[in-house]
Amino acid sequence: MTSAARDAQIVLATRNAGKVREFRALLAGAPALGDLDLDVAVVDAATAGCAEVPETGVTFEENALLKAHAVAAETGLPAVADDSGLAVEVLGGAPGIFSARWAGADATDARNLELLLEQLADIAPAHRGAAFVCAAALVLPDGREVTRLGRLEGTLLTAPRGDGGFGYDPILRPVGETRSCAELTMEEKNAISHRGQAFAALRDEIVEVLQGARER
Repeated sequence: MTSAARDAQIVLATRNAGKVREFRALLAGAPALGDLDLDVAVVDAATAGCAEVPETGVTFEENALLKAHAVAAETGLPAVADDSGLAVEVLGGAPGIFSARWAGADATDARNLELLLEQLADIAPAHRGAAFVCAAALVLPDGREVTRLGRLEGTLLTAPRGDGGFGYDPILRPVGETRSCAELTMEEKNAISHRGQAFAALRDEIVEVLQGARER
C-alpha cells in the first residue's frame, strides 16, 4: 500500500474517478459516519498501489468479486468493487460485461458510445430499450463476501446529451425521465442509478465496516 493510503479504511477497487466520486457521495449521507473524512477513509485501487485485476468472469457479479477479493488480499483492507455495463435489448444484452471495451481493449468512453450509436442507427425508438446493470461486492480480508445487484431501465437516445456522468450516461434516458443520465445531478443519478441501487443495498455493511475501523 502506498504512503498516501496508509490511513485508508476501505479500498474501492477501481481506477475510475467517476465511480469514486459517486461512491463517496453515497456514503456521505450516512449519519452514522459523523465527520469521517471520506476522501481519506475511502481510497481507490491506484492510490492503494494495487495492480489491475483482469475481468475474466462471465457475469457482472463474478467480475465484481474477482476485483474485490484481489484488492482485499493485496491490501489487507475491506474492498468494494463493482462491475457494470449497458444491456441493450436488440443486441441480446450486449455490450454487457464488455461495455467498457466495446470498441476495443483501449477504447475511450467516447468511442464506445459512438460505435454503439452507429450499430443502432436504424433501430426505431420503440425498440431502443436498454438498462444499466450493476453488481457490487464487499469483500473482507478474512474472505467474507456480500454482493448486491442494481438495474436502471431506460431508452437509448440517438445522440449524446449532457455533460455529467461518464460512460454511456449521455445516451440512456431513464424510464419516466425526459433527461439523459448525463443531464441529472449526481444526487438525482445516485437516487435511481444501477450503481446507486447496488451500493445503497451494500451501504449498511459498508458503514458497519467503517464504524468498526474508527473504533479500533
